[in-house]
Amino acid sequence: MRLGVQMPRWGVRSLAVLAALIIAACSGARTTGGTDAPPTAAEAARFLAHASFGPTDAAISQVRASGYAEWIDQQMAMPVSGSHLADMDARQEELAQAGGSTSLNPPDFYASFWRQAITAPDQLRQRMKLAYSEIFVISLLDSNVSVRGAASYYDVLGRNAFGNFRTLLEEVALHPMMGVYLTWLANQKEDPAAGRTPDENFAREVMQLMTIGLYQLNPDGTVRTDSSGRPLPTYSASDISGLAKVFTGFSYFAERPNSGTFRGGSRAANDATVKPMIAYPQFHSTSAKSFLGVTIPASDTPDAEGDLKIALDTLFNHPNVGPFIGKQLIQRLVTSNPSPAYVGRVAAVFNDNGKGVRGDMAAVVRAILLDPEAQAVAEGPNAGKLREPIVRLANWARAFDATSVSGRWRVAPTSANTSLGQSPLSAPSVFNFYRPGYSPPNTRVGNAGLVAPEFQIVDEVTVAGYLNTMQAAIDRGIGTDRDVRATYETEAALASDVNALVDRVDLLLTNGRMSPATRSRIAAAVSGVNVPAAGAARTEALTDRAKLAIFMAMASPDYLVQR
Repeated sequence: MRLGVQMPRWGVRSLAVLAALIIAACSGARTTGGTDAPPTAAEAARFLAHASFGPTDAAISQVRASGYAEWIDQQMAMPVSGSHLADMDARQEELAQAGGSTSLNPPDFYASFWRQAITAPDQLRQRMKLAYSEIFVISLLDSNVSVRGAASYYDVLGRNAFGNFRTLLEEVALHPMMGVYLTWLANQKEDPAAGRTPDENFAREVMQLMTIGLYQLNPDGTVRTDSSGRPLPTYSASDISGLAKVFTGFSYFAERPNSGTFRGGSRAANDATVKPMIAYPQFHSTSAKSFLGVTIPASDTPDAEGDLKIALDTLFNHPNVGPFIGKQLIQRLVTSNPSPAYVGRVAAVFNDNGKGVRGDMAAVVRAILLDPEAQAVAEGPNAGKLREPIVRLANWARAFDATSVSGRWRVAPTSANTSLGQSPLSAPSVFNFYRPGYSPPNTRVGNAGLVAPEFQIVDEVTVAGYLNTMQAAIDRGIGTDRDVRATYETEAALASDVNALVDRVDLLLTNGRMSPATRSRIAAAVSGVNVPAAGAARTEALTDRAKLAIFMAMASPDYLVQR
């Protein structure tokens, strides 16, 4: 370890204490609201924690100059900054030129993800891609999901980040990687003689996870109940079976569709893993299909596209979609426990953007980020959210101008619980890394009947993994050959003035909300690093001070709990 001061060591007991402190940081009593005045640097940084992968000096200046609403408009007007699919094609060409195998692996996508998340100017779009990927889940942990196909899928999420939800839903549903992951690609119509029924996997999950949820909701997201107080379900087993018949007869794109291409033949040669699935009428069910109060009559002629349109329109127009999707996006960006009023305001915008348009996601995102509840700094057991590990790493890299030595952003998988416990587009199941309704047991949050989704991947091992990973990243860089590194020139220039250094770390990481206790601990530790009067040793000591301050801030509950 190169740092000029001994970094903290974390035993089992201290890890448990740290986890408890993180949860305890969700308690308090102070609430302040925003004003119409131009945002301060700290307010701009806090806003960017919601709306991007983290503040930078330049981004803070932009928000302060334009204000929140105009910054959002500028972000939404930006062209898509890059294509993950194009990155994969360039990588394959690079491999071909080297004369080796051209097979892509998940780290090839991870490199593309980190490059864009850290450096792309369209930060709001980048942040929305991650949020959508945790609702419309596919995963590279499934060997049937190709890397190139996954890159294309992530592009779909970015392209539709501020479009209409109905279009997003259709493009997600018809992407071949969703078809592969939820096993509805090449799903065949029923055959009673053979005992075959359509696969119900996608039919179930598109309702439960991607549109309407398990229970009927009021417009503010609260659950509707019967006279006995029991939640009212949104759908039944028969709804799943009826919808599953709709999702039959679709498979890989082909110039000349036939039964062979339906089953996956020649898919690599015709880009079929990245183009929307197409209908193969002979495999589509023609029997009656009843679901969610709608019945598509039996027909002698299969109409796969028409049936799909009816199904997706029915899901899109269900009253649950606004509060169900709106609440999850609030959770991903702002707070784990939005008030019913907050959810209701966002759902109302989903239902009507003010111009009679339903599902306008640009309007929904604006409503989430500009809501008074997002602007206010609230403290209490229902305030804020745990920052997910992917966001923490990107935040560090952006805040401290990390660059890629190779230019390829070679960050290896970070899914191990001894690392970050999370890699992009690599959830362990269709239920994401954590469920939106997860409540950590035997905690103040859980006892209050509240949720903290990200805590589902927090335990003593993952706490240690995060701390060890970030200690090494801050000190020497992260990735293959420590490819992604920060130099801390700005921070080292301030490090002879301990208070100035802590102020800067507070702005970029804790957004002006570092507690006096945390500030005191960091200042004391940094002051303990002796700084020689001159020479290379002085430069090294000042850099060590900067690294220590950053690490201690990123290990603190003040940082880990985003407010």
